[in-house]
Amino acid sequence: MKKIIVASLVAAALGSVHAESYTDNARVRSAEPVLENISVPRQQCSSHWVEEPVRRSGGERRDRNYGGAIVGGLAGGVIGHQFGAGTGKDAATALGVILGAMVGDQHQNGYRDDRFEERAVEVTQRQVQRCQTVYESQSRITGYRVAYEYRGQQYTTITRNHPGNQLTVRVSVDPIEQ
Repeated sequence: MKKIIVASLVAAALGSVHAESYTDNARVRSAEPVLENISVPRQQCSSHWVEEPVRRSGGERRDRNYGGAIVGGLAGGVIGHQFGAGTGKDAATALGVILGAMVGDQHQNGYRDDRFEERAVEVTQRQVQRCQTVYESQSRITGYRVAYEYRGQQYTTITRNHPGNQLTVRVSVDPIEQ
């Protein structure tokens, strides 16, 4: 008999430790979205025309050739040496070398003085696109604030999804010892 009483007391004690629970449906009174503002990046691009100077073809700079100046200087020196006498002969030779070198250089390289040459330039247009990242503020739904009624009592909670007209609730029955 003592064993039956002890077993009954243990069963009663264990029953009070574990609450009984079940699910039921509550009536949803309202469900309002909970919004969060987020910053969303996007590309914003614009196009415009740009004028650019372009050198005409054929205006490349060539390397200078000194062979014409050397040959011209030698020829001018020989011709200038034919004139004059004494120191005049030396002056005529020197002048012949200088003039011959100038004529030979012009013949070999053409007359070009890059300091005064007017550069032939054309202007072209091309379209340029510039893009930048801009941020827009957007609202997104993070959940729903739900007001519901269960057995005459009013409750509120937040859910991830819209609950519809009814919300499944867990009801827990736990006896209170007196």
